[in-house]
Amino acid sequence: MTSSTASTDSTAAPKAAPKDPWDLPDVSGLVVGVLGGTGEQGRGLAYRLAKAGQKVILGSRAADRAQAVAEELGHGVEGADNAECARRSDIVIIAVPWDGHAKTLESLREELTGKLVVDCVNPLGFDKKGAYALKPEEGSAAEQAAALLPDSRVAAAFHHLSAVLLQDTSIEEIDTDVMVLGEERADVELVQALAGRIPGMRGVFAGRLRNAHQVESLVANLISVNRRYKAHAGLRVTDV
Repeated sequence: MTSSTASTDSTAAPKAAPKDPWDLPDVSGLVVGVLGGTGEQGRGLAYRLAKAGQKVILGSRAADRAQAVAEELGHGVEGADNAECARRSDIVIIAVPWDGHAKTLESLREELTGKLVVDCVNPLGFDKKGAYALKPEEGSAAEQAAALLPDSRVAAAFHHLSAVLLQDTSIEEIDTDVMVLGEERADVELVQALAGRIPGMRGVFAGRLRNAHQVESLVANLISVNRRYKAHAGLRVTDV
């Protein structure tokens, strides 16, 4: 009778090296929609992305208003009503005012199904002491978006950008980092890559959506900085 013994394979393949966090996908062929694109922030983002070569559709409740602003921006930007903008886009940036955030998303749930939705809305209040952060019931604007859009993939980014700098055609580079939050690494990397299309910008992973409130509320601090120093402050993350 013979016996056999189990053995381990000493020639097993080595583990794959960890992925370089700066190895980001090519997003140049994706269509980006900007809902709230006729507002200051949306208009500035649409201009910068289109100038960088991205195909951009600007959305508004009124198609003629969106088309008029798109013509002003140039660089191939198109204008459409919000529903058409959402349908035709691969990535949809939400840049609407906070008080219209929930209503806008609820009305576009079907059109946003399957889309990567990037929320850049900052829930803020203002009084005689200045700006202060509001905390939505869901925790943040981004988490509200995720709750209202269960069939979409929601990320958060582009909160800390100066609309003045974004729209200033004399400025070639926007010197800032963009903090990107999301649940899926692949989606976060798409948004990081999109931010990196704009000269001077860099997208930096900043956690999951449960951490979005801190990122959104920091805008109140930046408003205070800007008022005191007559500036258009942004953020840089060091040592990464």
